[in-house]
Amino acid sequence: MNAIQQVSKKLIVSCQAPTDSPLHDPYVISAMAKAAINQGAAGVRIDTPAHVQAVRERLGVGVPVIGLWKQFLPGYEVYITPLFEHAQAIAEAGADIIAVDATQRIRPEKLDFLIKQIHDQLGLPVMADVDTIESAMAAVDAGADLVGTTLYGYTEQTKNFSPPGLDLLVEMVEKLKVPVICEGGISRPVQAKQALDLGAYAVVVGGAITGIDILVKAYQSCLSIGD
Repeated sequence: MNAIQQVSKKLIVSCQAPTDSPLHDPYVISAMAKAAINQGAAGVRIDTPAHVQAVRERLGVGVPVIGLWKQFLPGYEVYITPLFEHAQAIAEAGADIIAVDATQRIRPEKLDFLIKQIHDQLGLPVMADVDTIESAMAAVDAGADLVGTTLYGYTEQTKNFSPPGLDLLVEMVEKLKVPVICEGGISRPVQAKQALDLGAYAVVVGGAITGIDILVKAYQSCLSIGD
Protein backbone atom coordinates (compact mmCIF):
# COMPACT_ATOMS: atom_id res chain seq x y z
CA MET A 1 0.00 0.00 0.00
CA ASN A 2 1.09 3.55 -0.62
CA ALA A 3 1.01 6.27 2.04
CA ILE A 4 -2.48 7.46 1.14
CA GLN A 5 -3.93 3.96 1.24
CA GLN A 6 -2.33 3.31 4.63
CA VAL A 7 -4.34 6.04 6.34
CA SER A 8 -7.73 5.09 4.90
CA LYS A 9 -10.46 5.36 7.59
CA LYS A 10 -7.83 5.90 10.27
CA LEU A 11 -6.40 8.52 12.61
CA ILE A 12 -3.50 10.81 11.73
CA VAL A 13 -1.98 12.79 14.61
CA SER A 14 -0.56 16.25 13.99
CA CYS A 15 2.54 16.55 16.18
CA GLN A 16 3.39 20.25 16.28
CA ALA A 17 4.10 22.93 18.86
CA PRO A 18 4.38 26.75 18.93
CA THR A 19 7.84 27.98 18.01
CA ASP A 20 8.25 29.56 21.46
CA SER A 21 7.36 26.33 23.27
CA PRO A 22 9.95 23.96 24.77
CA LEU A 23 8.05 21.25 22.92
CA HIS A 24 9.19 22.76 19.61
CA ASP A 25 12.20 20.46 19.53
CA PRO A 26 12.92 17.67 17.05
CA TYR A 27 13.45 15.07 19.81
CA VAL A 28 10.21 16.00 21.59
CA ILE A 29 8.17 16.08 18.39
CA SER A 30 9.55 12.68 17.37
CA ALA A 31 8.63 11.31 20.81
CA MET A 32 5.07 12.60 20.35
CA ALA A 33 4.94 10.93 16.94
CA LYS A 34 6.24 7.63 18.31
CA ALA A 35 3.70 7.70 21.15
CA ALA A 36 0.89 8.33 18.64
CA ILE A 37 1.97 5.44 16.42
CA ASN A 38 2.41 3.15 19.43
CA GLN A 39 -1.22 3.75 20.36
CA GLY A 40 -2.54 2.95 16.90
CA ALA A 41 -2.40 6.13 14.85
CA ALA A 42 -1.88 5.36 11.17
CA GLY A 43 0.28 8.39 10.38
CA VAL A 44 1.50 11.76 11.56
CA ARG A 45 1.53 15.33 10.27
CA ILE A 46 4.76 17.23 10.92
CA ASP A 47 6.00 20.81 10.38
CA THR A 48 9.58 21.84 9.42
CA PRO A 49 12.34 19.79 7.78
CA ALA A 50 14.19 19.25 11.09
CA HIS A 51 11.11 17.78 12.74
CA VAL A 52 10.23 15.64 9.72
CA GLN A 53 13.75 14.24 9.67
CA ALA A 54 13.69 13.48 13.40
CA VAL A 55 10.32 11.76 13.10
CA ARG A 56 11.40 9.74 10.09
CA GLU A 57 14.55 8.58 11.85
CA ARG A 58 12.59 7.60 14.94
CA LEU A 59 9.72 5.87 13.18
CA GLY A 60 11.70 4.31 10.36
CA VAL A 61 10.16 3.63 6.99
CA GLY A 62 6.61 2.49 6.46
CA VAL A 63 4.77 5.01 8.65
CA PRO A 64 3.10 7.74 6.56
CA VAL A 65 4.41 11.22 7.31
CA ILE A 66 2.51 14.24 5.98
CA GLY A 67 5.11 16.99 5.88
CA LEU A 68 4.73 20.74 5.64
CA TRP A 69 6.76 23.84 6.30
CA LYS A 70 5.05 26.94 7.66
CA GLN A 71 6.69 29.97 6.11
CA PHE A 72 5.32 33.49 6.47
CA LEU A 73 6.40 35.43 3.39
CA PRO A 74 5.97 39.24 3.22
CA GLY A 75 2.99 40.19 1.08
CA TYR A 76 1.40 36.73 1.00
CA GLU A 77 -1.29 35.15 3.13
CA VAL A 78 -0.62 31.49 2.32
CA TYR A 79 1.91 30.00 4.70
CA ILE A 80 1.75 26.21 4.56
CA THR A 81 4.55 25.14 2.20
CA PRO A 82 4.11 28.18 -0.07
CA LEU A 83 7.06 27.54 -2.41
CA PHE A 84 8.47 24.50 -4.17
CA GLU A 85 11.80 24.96 -2.37
CA HIS A 86 9.95 24.41 0.90
CA ALA A 87 8.31 21.27 -0.45
CA GLN A 88 11.67 20.00 -1.66
CA ALA A 89 13.22 20.46 1.79
CA ILE A 90 10.34 18.58 3.38
CA ALA A 91 10.65 15.77 0.85
CA GLU A 92 14.39 15.45 1.40
CA ALA A 93 13.75 15.24 5.14
CA GLY A 94 11.61 12.15 4.60
CA ALA A 95 7.96 13.15 4.09
CA ASP A 96 5.67 10.81 2.13
CA ILE A 97 2.97 13.39 1.39
CA ILE A 98 3.43 17.15 1.01
CA ALA A 99 0.76 19.42 2.49
CA VAL A 100 0.28 22.85 0.91
CA ASP A 101 -2.01 25.82 1.49
CA ALA A 102 -4.51 25.63 -1.36
CA THR A 103 -6.80 28.49 -0.39
CA GLN A 104 -7.58 31.06 -3.04
CA ARG A 105 -5.51 33.75 -1.36
CA ILE A 106 -2.57 35.67 -2.78
CA ARG A 107 0.31 33.24 -3.22
CA PRO A 108 3.96 33.47 -4.38
CA GLU A 109 3.65 30.53 -6.79
CA LYS A 110 0.61 29.37 -8.72
CA LEU A 111 -0.96 26.32 -7.15
CA ASP A 112 -1.00 24.20 -10.30
CA PHE A 113 2.71 24.96 -10.87
CA LEU A 114 3.57 24.04 -7.27
CA ILE A 115 1.65 20.77 -7.38
CA LYS A 116 3.09 19.81 -10.77
CA GLN A 117 6.61 20.46 -9.51
CA ILE A 118 6.02 18.30 -6.46
CA HIS A 119 4.66 15.52 -8.66
CA ASP A 120 7.31 15.76 -11.36
CA GLN A 121 10.42 16.65 -9.37
CA LEU A 122 9.73 14.90 -6.06
CA GLY A 123 7.39 12.11 -7.10
CA LEU A 124 5.16 12.68 -4.07
CA PRO A 125 1.42 13.16 -3.61
CA VAL A 126 0.01 16.49 -2.45
CA MET A 127 -2.50 17.20 0.30
CA ALA A 128 -4.31 20.48 -0.33
CA ASP A 129 -5.31 22.37 2.81
CA VAL A 130 -8.46 24.36 2.00
CA ASP A 131 -11.14 26.51 3.60
CA THR A 132 -14.08 26.43 1.16
CA ILE A 133 -15.64 24.16 -1.43
CA GLU A 134 -14.46 26.56 -4.13
CA SER A 135 -10.84 26.25 -3.07
CA ALA A 136 -11.27 22.49 -2.72
CA MET A 137 -12.54 22.10 -6.28
CA ALA A 138 -9.81 24.41 -7.60
CA ALA A 139 -7.19 22.34 -5.77
CA VAL A 140 -8.42 19.14 -7.39
CA ASP A 141 -8.37 20.84 -10.79
CA ALA A 142 -4.77 21.88 -10.03
CA GLY A 143 -3.82 18.25 -9.42
CA ALA A 144 -4.12 17.71 -5.64
CA ASP A 145 -4.20 14.05 -4.65
CA LEU A 146 -6.21 14.57 -1.47
CA VAL A 147 -7.90 17.57 0.11
CA GLY A 148 -8.31 18.55 3.77
CA THR A 149 -10.68 20.88 5.60
CA THR A 150 -7.62 22.17 7.48
CA LEU A 151 -8.10 25.90 7.04
CA TYR A 152 -11.86 26.13 7.53
CA GLY A 153 -12.39 28.88 10.08
CA TYR A 154 -8.84 30.21 9.77
CA THR A 155 -9.12 32.48 6.73
CA GLU A 156 -10.77 35.84 6.17
CA GLN A 157 -13.47 34.17 4.10
CA THR A 158 -14.34 31.65 6.84
CA LYS A 159 -13.46 33.58 10.01
CA ASN A 160 -17.09 33.59 11.14
CA PHE A 161 -17.22 29.79 11.19
CA SER A 162 -15.81 27.44 13.80
CA PRO A 163 -14.09 24.17 12.96
CA PRO A 164 -14.54 21.30 12.56
CA GLY A 165 -16.03 22.00 9.16
CA LEU A 166 -18.37 19.04 8.98
CA ASP A 167 -20.74 20.76 6.55
CA LEU A 168 -17.79 21.51 4.28
CA LEU A 169 -16.63 17.92 4.68
CA VAL A 170 -19.97 16.56 3.50
CA GLU A 171 -19.97 18.88 0.49
CA MET A 172 -16.40 17.94 -0.41
CA VAL A 173 -17.14 14.22 -0.13
CA GLU A 174 -20.12 14.68 -2.44
CA LYS A 175 -18.39 16.81 -5.07
CA LEU A 176 -14.74 15.69 -5.13
CA LYS A 177 -13.28 12.59 -6.70
CA VAL A 178 -10.22 12.46 -4.45
CA PRO A 179 -9.90 11.44 -0.78
CA VAL A 180 -11.17 14.07 1.66
CA ILE A 181 -9.43 14.51 5.00
CA CYS A 182 -11.20 16.05 7.98
CA GLU A 183 -8.74 18.23 9.88
CA GLY A 184 -9.13 21.13 12.26
CA GLY A 185 -11.14 21.59 15.42
CA ILE A 186 -11.75 17.95 16.29
CA SER A 187 -11.59 17.87 20.09
CA ARG A 188 -13.31 14.61 21.02
CA PRO A 189 -13.10 11.01 19.79
CA VAL A 190 -16.81 11.01 18.98
CA GLN A 191 -16.24 13.89 16.54
CA ALA A 192 -13.53 11.92 14.76
CA LYS A 193 -15.89 8.97 14.43
CA GLN A 194 -18.62 11.29 13.13
CA ALA A 195 -16.25 12.64 10.47
CA LEU A 196 -15.50 9.12 9.24
CA ASP A 197 -19.21 8.28 9.24
CA LEU A 198 -19.81 11.38 7.08
CA GLY A 199 -17.38 10.08 4.48
CA ALA A 200 -13.98 11.40 5.51
CA TYR A 201 -11.16 9.29 4.11
CA ALA A 202 -9.15 9.91 7.29
CA VAL A 203 -9.12 12.24 10.29
CA VAL A 204 -6.29 14.48 11.48
CA VAL A 205 -6.29 15.49 15.15
CA GLY A 206 -3.67 17.85 16.53
CA GLY A 207 -4.21 20.23 19.42
CA ALA A 208 -6.65 18.01 21.28
CA ILE A 209 -3.93 15.34 21.53
CA THR A 210 -0.58 17.13 21.35
CA GLY A 211 -1.39 20.77 22.13
CA ILE A 212 -0.14 21.01 25.72
CA ASP A 213 0.56 24.75 25.47
CA ILE A 214 -2.85 25.77 24.19
CA LEU A 215 -4.71 23.33 26.43
CA VAL A 216 -3.00 24.48 29.62
CA LYS A 217 -3.51 28.10 28.61
CA ALA A 218 -7.23 27.45 28.12
CA TYR A 219 -7.57 25.76 31.50
CA GLN A 220 -5.59 28.49 33.24
CA SER A 221 -7.63 31.23 31.56
CA CYS A 222 -10.85 29.65 32.76
CA LEU A 223 -9.62 29.04 36.29
CA SER A 224 -8.31 32.60 36.57
CA ILE A 225 -11.65 34.24 35.85
CA GLY A 226 -12.59 36.38 38.80
CA ASP A 227 -9.13 36.41 40.39
